[in-house]
Amino acid sequence: MSNDIQFDFKREDVARATRVIVIGVIVLAVILIGSRTVYTVQPNEEAVVLRFGRYNATASPGLQFCIPFVDEVLFVDVRERNIRMPFGITGEKSEVVAARVNEEDVLMLTGDLNAAVVEWTVQWQVADPQQYLFTFHSERVDQDDYLQAIITVVGRTVMNRLVGDYSIGEVLTSKREEISVKAANATQQMLDKYECGIRITNLQLQRVTPPDQVRASYAAINEADQTRDKLENEANKEKNTLLPTAKAERDKMIREAEGYVARRRSEVKGEIDALMAQYEQFAKAPEETRQRLYLESLEKVFSNVENKTIIDSDLQQLLPLLNLSEGSR
Repeated sequence: MSNDIQFDFKREDVARATRVIVIGVIVLAVILIGSRTVYTVQPNEEAVVLRFGRYNATASPGLQFCIPFVDEVLFVDVRERNIRMPFGITGEKSEVVAARVNEEDVLMLTGDLNAAVVEWTVQWQVADPQQYLFTFHSERVDQDDYLQAIITVVGRTVMNRLVGDYSIGEVLTSKREEISVKAANATQQMLDKYECGIRITNLQLQRVTPPDQVRASYAAINEADQTRDKLENEANKEKNTLLPTAKAERDKMIREAEGYVARRRSEVKGEIDALMAQYEQFAKAPEETRQRLYLESLEKVFSNVENKTIIDSDLQQLLPLLNLSEGSR
């Protein structure tokens, strides 16, 4: 009888242990399934969900759900990153590494067949996580490094082509901003053709200088350009000062000329009207009018002469003269 009791006791212990193990397994399974059902996407990330190994959806930041053991979640960092070009260097030590690069490796040929040292920074981020993960993929290197190498090649190609469209003076001075904008747009267009899921957020020229061998000559050229600009500004200032005065004088002379023209027209019109009136009188009585005009003309002439003497050829005396001067007898 004691053997039967001992056997029953052991059987209860086994049953209890079995229940504990089963409950533990169920709890672990629930925890495991729960952990695979819920996942969190950080604010600087996006998640690509694969269902049975194929693309299913892209999840935005926050708490997300998936089907456990069916869906696979791949996290992609979408923060903005920088690349120092044309070296393809990233990270805080890019300035130090760039300083050690041979100058000949960063020379670019300009449109007027001169050389310039051109360095720039490209800021980029992931715009399409699906394309970023699957269009270009290499198992031998990190995905970020692989895509940064693609950006470096594309950026060098674009910048070499653009710098070749401008003269050395334009690259060094006036066209820097224009080159930056065109380079950013052209780089983005080429990356869009490759469908690599990358967006260029900014492109900024960092160092654009002539080579060391000719830097002194370019410094002299820049000084001459500054002197030219200074003289042009002074000339424009003088022009802006004198031009209003000249315009005012011009307007004054024009108004005076217009007044003179109007006055002369009035005078001429009056003379014409007087002549026409005389002509009308002459047409009515030609001889009388001719005689009157003759006498008026003589009156005008004699009024300006001091000594007046008339010679009359009809007189038979010794001196056929008539003295009309003032005080004569």
